Amino acid sequence: MLNQKLTHVDHVVAIGGGHGLGRICASLSSLGPRLTGIVATTDNGGSTGRLRQDQQTIAWGDLRNCLSHLAHRPSLGSMLFDHRFTGNNELAGHNLGNVVLHALDQLCVRPLEAVNLIRGLLKIETSIIPMSEASTHLVALGHYGNKVFGELNVDGMKEAPIALMLEPQVQATSEACRAIEQAQLIILGPGSFLTSIMPPLLLPEITNSIRNANAHVILIDNLTAEYSPASTFSIEDKIVWLNQVIGKNVIADVIQHGTKAQLASHYSHEVRFNQFPLMSDHHPGLHDKQALADAIEEVCYFQLAQLHLPRCS
Repeated sequence: MLNQKLTHVDHVVAIGGGHGLGRICASLSSLGPRLTGIVATTDNGGSTGRLRQDQQTIAWGDLRNCLSHLAHRPSLGSMLFDHRFTGNNELAGHNLGNVVLHALDQLCVRPLEAVNLIRGLLKIETSIIPMSEASTHLVALGHYGNKVFGELNVDGMKEAPIALMLEPQVQATSEACRAIEQAQLIILGPGSFLTSIMPPLLLPEITNSIRNANAHVILIDNLTAEYSPASTFSIEDKIVWLNQVIGKNVIADVIQHGTKAQLASHYSHEVRFNQFPLMSDHHPGLHDKQALADAIEEVCYFQLAQLHLPRCS
């Protein structure tokens, strides 16, 4: 359970994709409707990639993953939503949750309506919003001017790209922008830097909303090195990328794994680096949900204490 340090935060926004954003949503799930997850929709691998190849649709996989992390367990709804088909037929490998979301999208006016219907079925209070409701792909620009199309290929690059873009350029979901503008705390990461954290920030409406928000921005560092070109990035490199793409030095705090808790253990690029024991005892590659929630609370409390402001109010 959350302690008293975040009880007066009216709105927290977490931005990212994949398992990282799902872990954040699960860690802060007790915030209920005061938490919003804004999800990357550029994945083109696995079940999601197959649906995108056959249908003109957004990527459902990361949305499904966040909803799955927030679903009450055990329940028949969560079991069905997580079910992956087996066998040697066209359904094999598909995730039922992805297929259901795509089916609901065809019945609804907007993809967000499909997500909200699933939230209702699974009794999820936290808002989960796709970064855009239009289909788009992640594209990287290589050092020799070559373009690398699609998340899978970007992750497979031998060296880090010099820039990222979306093709086609699409509009951000208006509800995502409003959530950011109303947020008092914005969390980026953890997750694949180039393919989970960066895609939502390639939408000008989202970066403009972050610049205009009166929010404290925290970056959650990964526990382990990525299997992607981003493995060559230091945490300082990531901060530079994020601030440049947002167009303003917004990152105020970084939360990293360490053997003991140290608030403001050091400063770099005018950013506070904070260390906490964050690794799960059961899954060493994953953040412990309670430890992550506690770390976010501690950093929030410490920041506002430094500013002599009421606690997160």
